[in-house]
Amino acid sequence: MPTVSSGNASIYYEVHGEGPCVVFAHGRGGNAASWWQQVPEFSASYRVVVFDHRCFGRSRCATEDFDRAKFDADLIAILDQECIGQAAIVCQSMGGWTGLRTTLRHPERVSCLVLSNTPAGVDTPKVRAALAEARVMFATEGVGSAAVADDFPERAPESAFLYRQINGLNLQIPEALAFGEDVWHRAEDLEGFTTPTLMITSDHDRLIPPGAVKEVAALISGAQFVQLPGAGHSPYFEIPEAFNRTIAPFLKAHAR
Repeated sequence: MPTVSSGNASIYYEVHGEGPCVVFAHGRGGNAASWWQQVPEFSASYRVVVFDHRCFGRSRCATEDFDRAKFDADLIAILDQECIGQAAIVCQSMGGWTGLRTTLRHPERVSCLVLSNTPAGVDTPKVRAALAEARVMFATEGVGSAAVADDFPERAPESAFLYRQINGLNLQIPEALAFGEDVWHRAEDLEGFTTPTLMITSDHDRLIPPGAVKEVAALISGAQFVQLPGAGHSPYFEIPEAFNRTIAPFLKAHAR
């Protein structure tokens, strides 16, 4: 599978299928392999791109160079290498920083945006509070437990085990994934925002609670808001059928 150089990083990515491009950007607990329940379905109709963020999975980057401010450049490097002019971006958690930053800095490259269980770097009081609590949960419970509903390991022990295994492949990530001030977006940054946007949350998300996602959605003009039942922070993984059904009509309407 190919890699692309982006500044001082080597970014691993995969391309599956043909059609309008859809990029899936993973969260703190995952990598390209996290989307195993989306790639087979959506690659039947789309050119699907999955990748490992810098320092995650098979991407190579010095830990001191991990920086969310470089996420958009990494994604644009992939699109350029594959000669993809425009893509829909589906983001989970940390991947929301990639999606929104790319959309704000390169709006002509993004046909539509799905932000799932993420504040995408939009600065609000509820978001700041949620992220402070999330860091504590990551430290005390581990990502594999905090990023799913409390009852997920009991309901789906095989899937919960796989989630932890995929997360365990991230051997390079820094111990502290700090949020520098240059990766935050203010309300004024979203003025005139016109990219079709779907925001998803789920009932049992303890890391980024529904109220925080709803607060961000209110700042994005025209954003659709959906709250899914029966999942924690990772509905794409916990309830993939419902997640896929939610994003499918949005992608059909807007992906180009």
